[in-house]
Amino acid sequence: MTTATLEPQTVTQADPSVIANPTSLPSSSSDSIPVRFTDFDISDSLKNRLTNAGFTIPTPVQAKAIPPALGGADILATASTGTGKTLSFLVPMIERMDATSVPSTRGKRGPIRALILLPTRELAMQVLEAYWKLVPGSKNDAVLVCGGLSENNQLDQLDRGPRLVVATPGRLEDFLRRREININSVEMLVLDEVDRMLDMGFLPAIRRIVGAVPRNRQTMCYSATLDANIREIVRDYVNKPIRIEIGQTSRPSDRVELRVYTVMQDQKLGLLDQMLREEQGTFLVFSRTKHGADRISKKLEKLGHDSDVIHGDRSQSQRIAALKGFQNGKHRVLVATDVAARGIDVHDIAHVVNYDLPNASDDFVHRIGRTGRAGAKGVATTFVMPQEKHDARKLERELKIKFEWREADKNLEKELRNQPLDTAAQGQNLLQLETRAWRGNDPVTPMASVPGPYRSKSNGNGFRGRSKSGGGGFSGGRNSGGRGPGSTGRPSSRPGSSRSGPARRGQ
Repeated sequence: MTTATLEPQTVTQADPSVIANPTSLPSSSSDSIPVRFTDFDISDSLKNRLTNAGFTIPTPVQAKAIPPALGGADILATASTGTGKTLSFLVPMIERMDATSVPSTRGKRGPIRALILLPTRELAMQVLEAYWKLVPGSKNDAVLVCGGLSENNQLDQLDRGPRLVVATPGRLEDFLRRREININSVEMLVLDEVDRMLDMGFLPAIRRIVGAVPRNRQTMCYSATLDANIREIVRDYVNKPIRIEIGQTSRPSDRVELRVYTVMQDQKLGLLDQMLREEQGTFLVFSRTKHGADRISKKLEKLGHDSDVIHGDRSQSQRIAALKGFQNGKHRVLVATDVAARGIDVHDIAHVVNYDLPNASDDFVHRIGRTGRAGAKGVATTFVMPQEKHDARKLERELKIKFEWREADKNLEKELRNQPLDTAAQGQNLLQLETRAWRGNDPVTPMASVPGPYRSKSNGNGFRGRSKSGGGGFSGGRNSGGRGPGSTGRPSSRPGSSRSGPARRGQ
């Protein structure tokens, strides 16, 4: 079999061109010949597993990152979402661990050899699923360390001596502080979605984690953008890195059709309903607020559309169920907020709808990046009220894009919102609600009149009580104590163990 030429893409750390500065890899002279995974210098076993998992031809970021990574070089890559970054670091990682297995010493299990850091637990779960596709039947081989799930289950799995840990920074930093995990034997470190981790405030945690791994490790950093601030930070973590850049990362993909509808606020729901009835495929709808996301999803359900919602006030189990329902087709529509959507990595999303205009151009690019992935086509529609036209034009200028402007049908049904309360007609119901707010068995005589606006006295949290089932927001509050759902209820301190201290959920 003729092997495609990979030498122009393979640059080792000893190459003079990478000693002074990070190097951008040149294009292969044989770009017309498609490189296959079987062309890489990896074991026959891994080649067969890739083929069995359906991976035959690598994406551009995989084709450029895997060869130098197999040679031990540090990688600094920027690529837009949906370009296949996960396999670009999993393949060299698995090959190295399989080729140089470390036997466990007497009475002790093998050390943690590889560490992957990601901003959200959902992304971490997806990376772990991809790993198990290539390493089937080795469930104890890799461990997920993240907030919102049972801490004790994760500690038990770490006791079994995994060679790979996939983690979010908050929970991993907490385990390090409590000396629940030892990462001083890590040979390969991956920092994925670096820009998002910095946006979410994880820089202090990352610094402590990187400080706990050996300096002579291999490091692979991936980011959607690489501005001056990120470049300054990443410079401390990589050594003579191979610089890889795939496509435009600071603007929407050319595969996405960009539409704008000028529409009144009370006709947005009618327009979305019309689009869902006239167009095919799944819809990811972005709302500016959590309350708005809940309202949109409930209204769509009443209109006959299968919808679910994902935002920071939903528990971990609710978010997982929403994502799975959307991915397997149970729900055609998923309504999300910006922060929550950072964990969404669902293929074949046909349509993204900006129900509310995003606050910044970066948010717009991130939203649009959920569709048109891995070579597929996508449509992104933004609802713009007349007073927001200036902001939409500003997006066009900043991102150097051109919207297809459309006018919404003036006869669309108007949504009835914020109707005044008819207290005369509903006075008796209000008094009954007031009565139910009291606790105890003694009968309560309602007041003859209710001065001022009615306020619930049930819990002091207003009508929208926060979920107390754990999990927190997608980006995660590391100081939100307590256990996540699925906790075994076991105390965090066990006899003969150093496990003590508050069980911070991490992320």
